[in-house]
Order: sequence, then structure tokens, then C-alpha cells
Amino acid sequence: MSSKAVTSEQMYKIEENGQMVFGMQRLLMMENAGNKTADFLLRRFGAGLKRKKIVAICGGGNNGGDTFVACRHLAAACITNITILLLVKPKELRTSEARINWNIIRKMKSLKKVTVGSYKQNDSGHVIEMETEDADIILDGVLGTGVKGKIREPLSSAIDKLNQSKAYVLAIDIPSGLNPTTGEPSNKCTEANATITFHRMKKGLDIGKKYAGSVHIEKIGIPPEAEEGVLI
Repeated sequence: MSSKAVTSEQMYKIEENGQMVFGMQRLLMMENAGNKTADFLLRRFGAGLKRKKIVAICGGGNNGGDTFVACRHLAAACITNITILLLVKPKELRTSEARINWNIIRKMKSLKKVTVGSYKQNDSGHVIEMETEDADIILDGVLGTGVKGKIREPLSSAIDKLNQSKAYVLAIDIPSGLNPTTGEPSNKCTEANATITFHRMKKGLDIGKKYAGSVHIEKIGIPPEAEEGVLI
């Protein structure tokens, strides 16, 4: 497999081939992505991770779902100071994979959950600020590669607050608000210390280095044959 970067559309087709042709379900891809994210943090911070406050900011798509899984794996590794901020109401989670993983973590007493989407719009920014102001690590699971149009509340406030934070910011797959193909930022865009992206480099990450920080590519079990007809 070459190291060729892909567009958002190409990555979607590769994932679709993985699921429809090979039976590699997106739920498995999400599990592997979240596991790789947790492993990255465990390697990056070592034993010191147990002393860090981790805040995961999650939107309503599969990017948020990847982050739910990462938090579950961190909790399984005895990392205890984790807060999950869900920016939408649980019923507004857009994919079955994200809903399945939310239903797992909502039963976990070891994880603090704050449903920001249930607050009035004027209060959402305050809630996000209160939870992130003393964070050591923030996981950016706000928006993934499907970002389109202007970013609105409470997602806009979430990006503002994580950019204002002194925490180490790890973007999941792509910094929220960065176009994964062109590298152009939206009206708001995460400025990450590092980005962990899956299967292949996204073209926009190379162009938008200012926002991505150091980029780490992790494989999530998609068969290389799923690229046939897309890249090969």
C-alpha cells in the first residue's frame, strides 16, 4: 500500500467498499479508531496520563463516536479523570455506530458525561468553558471529514474554548472545521497540537499543517483491497 493521500470522497468510498464488499462494518472501524486513539495517548503521556484531566468534546457524527470509544478504552486502562461533553442531545446522534457507543458509555460510572446539547444556547458556551478551563488534554471529536458550511452553536463555542485552552489538543481524524480535501478552514477551526488520522493521510492535513499539528496515521483494519477502483 502506497502512502498516497486521499480526498474525503475517496476515503468515504474506501470505507464503503470495506463494509459492502468485505463486510468490514463501520462499527469495527470505529472500534479500531477509538482503540488506536487511546493507545496513542497512553504512549504519548505514559504513566503520567493517570494524573491528567481529559476532556472529550464530541459532536453528533462518527467523529464523536470514535471519541466515545477512545474514552472507553482509556477508562479500561484505569485512566479515571475523563469528562465527555456531548454537544448534541443523545437522540440527535446521526449514526447507528455513534448511538451504539454512546449507549455503552452512558452506563459507565467511571466516565463523567455532560450533555451540552440539552442546555439552552446561551448557557452552552459557559458549560463548555467551565468543563475545559482546567483540562490537561482535550480530544477534539466535534466534527470529522464531512464538515460542510458554517459552523454554528454550540459547536462554534466548543472550538473557541478548546483553542483558548492551554491543554494539549488531539484532533480525531481531522481538526474540526478543516476541509479534509482542500485544507481550507471554515469560519471556526481547531488548532491542534496533534492529529490522529485513520487508514490514510487526508490531503487537507498536509495543506492545513497550521491547524493539524503533528499528524499520526493509524491503520484501522480496512482491507487494502477496498481501495481497488478508488486508488488502484
